[in-house]
Amino acid sequence: MKKIAVLLFVILGNKTVGYSQDFALKTNGLYWATTTLNMGVEKAISNQVTLEADVAYNPWTFREDKKMHLLLVQPEMKYWLCEKYEGHFVGIHLHGAQFFGGFGSKLYDGYLAGGGVTYGYDWILSPHWNLEAAIGVGYAHLWYKQSPNLPCIKCQEKKSENYIGPTKAALSLIYIF
Repeated sequence: MKKIAVLLFVILGNKTVGYSQDFALKTNGLYWATTTLNMGVEKAISNQVTLEADVAYNPWTFREDKKMHLLLVQPEMKYWLCEKYEGHFVGIHLHGAQFFGGFGSKLYDGYLAGGGVTYGYDWILSPHWNLEAAIGVGYAHLWYKQSPNLPCIKCQEKKSENYIGPTKAALSLIYIF
């Protein structure tokens, strides 16, 4: 966690105060629809390139012990085809997560790491508010322990999988400083 804080400090630096349209806070409505808390920060490093860091966290347990606890970090570098925070963009993202839970008869406890490419579009709603839609595809390597939905350490089975497909979906509300 300290490494993430240091990385954000280095990316954002102390130049964000007083420069318009260089720094943004965002939240993904699609994550909120799954009860996942999330927040992102984005910093312009040129007129057409921005760096973003998103964090998502889901600590909830629902009825009948259904849960998918999750901590996800997803940094991204975006290239804007016109100008930062406006119109079309393409990006390269990484992702890493820790997860625990299950909705059926099995529990999953593990990690994932990977990356992918993103396409998105940003609509200007007002001088400080934007709406952004993005979709990404890529790769993730998962390694986890799978067990029946019972507390049984002897029943755990170690597995790993490689995944290729959608790795990002966002409909984000953004406040730009």
